[in-house]
Amino acid sequence: MIPLALLPDTPSVNIATIVVATVFIWFGSGWLEESADHLSTYYGLPAVVQGSIVVAIGSSFPELASVVFTALGGTFNMGVGAIVGSALFNILVIPAVSGIATDDELETNRTLVFKEAQFYMIAVSALVVTFALAVIYVPVPDGSELTGRLTRPFALIPILLYGLYVFIQWQDVSDYDAENEPLEVSIGTAWGKLVVGLLVILVSVEQLVGGVESLGHTFGIPEFLAGVTIIAAATSLPDTLVSVRSAKAGKGVTSLGNVLGSNTFDLLVAIPLGVMIAGSVPVDFAVAVPMFGVLTLATVLLFTFLRTDLVITRGESYALLLAYGLFVLWVIAETAGITQLLKGT
Repeated sequence: MIPLALLPDTPSVNIATIVVATVFIWFGSGWLEESADHLSTYYGLPAVVQGSIVVAIGSSFPELASVVFTALGGTFNMGVGAIVGSALFNILVIPAVSGIATDDELETNRTLVFKEAQFYMIAVSALVVTFALAVIYVPVPDGSELTGRLTRPFALIPILLYGLYVFIQWQDVSDYDAENEPLEVSIGTAWGKLVVGLLVILVSVEQLVGGVESLGHTFGIPEFLAGVTIIAAATSLPDTLVSVRSAKAGKGVTSLGNVLGSNTFDLLVAIPLGVMIAGSVPVDFAVAVPMFGVLTLATVLLFTFLRTDLVITRGESYALLLAYGLFVLWVIAETAGITQLLKGT
């Protein structure tokens, strides 16, 4: 793929770049999903672990890269906004699209509901507490009243919590008895395809985000609006394609496990890792808390649908899409100054 910087910065070129990047992401996500399935079968991993760890970490690479780059560039709040926007897209849009794409209802199970969904809600709360500690103990003197500096010791809190999450998954793998004997697959080929798929996704998403940003500047779309909606959706494209593929193959647990596992990784690892690399970053509590509040409401909505008969029906899928549409309208209202819940924007 030709780097975007070498091409003319025109709307037609940017649109072409977005289309080509989307095609590459489609192939990369297919390789990722196929290799993850082979590796999970080879190692005898449960479907929940396959979706929440193997696939989720791989498809979260774009969000991880966006946080690292924004932290190094001094625009950490934009990176956090993109992460939260991506998390909302994952929670509301991906299960909805996966549910609509299947011929029947999107099935889940009690393990997904009572472990993955609840641990994800703990992850959201833990990150809010981490931001609050930064505001309380390391306030920024020349910043707003609710601005604090997130340092490496604070960033260790969510990372250690993710360590607990991985430990729980490891315990589940130890207790899990595979229903079928592991298939004979070429483990080297599977790992190679996984790495190639990750690289293709990473490079393609970088080009896709660059094209979207250029179009945003051309048409005067505010950075905040573009970050929590357009950029967030762009970086979530690999998650979307992987989850839809799994759902259409009748693997609803893997599909939904990817959504929740990806969000857990983004909140507990991607954001703190940006802090660990940069050393310390300012965080505006007035912007973060309302966004996390909306994310919590979206999580509760999905959690309710997951628990009801342990399926997501087509009607519930459309309700999730409607909820995301309301979120986008709220963000537009914030950008236009109609509502003022986000004090720091």
